[in-house]
Amino acid sequence: YFQEMFKCDCYFTNGTEQVRYVARYIHNRQQYAHFDSDLGHFVADTPLGESTAKYFNSQTDIVERKRAEVDTYCRNNYRVFTPFTVERR
Repeated sequence: YFQEMFKCDCYFTNGTEQVRYVARYIHNRQQYAHFDSDLGHFVADTPLGESTAKYFNSQTDIVERKRAEVDTYCRNNYRVFTPFTVERR
């Protein structure tokens, strides 16, 4: 059996002033590539991920879409989760 997994995280500093989006690509519990919005491109974490990162970075539409996820995914969903996570006392 093989396991292929995708995981994305949003990191917020000062509300939505500074937002970081990280998308991780995992095969058999080992992260082989990731996209970091602070860097703005895909990075290989293992030799297996070098070809994947190189391919994704060559596709400008994929890279631009990932860069836009900071606004479309993170900042957009921040308003949804804020009442449950930040404002709970």
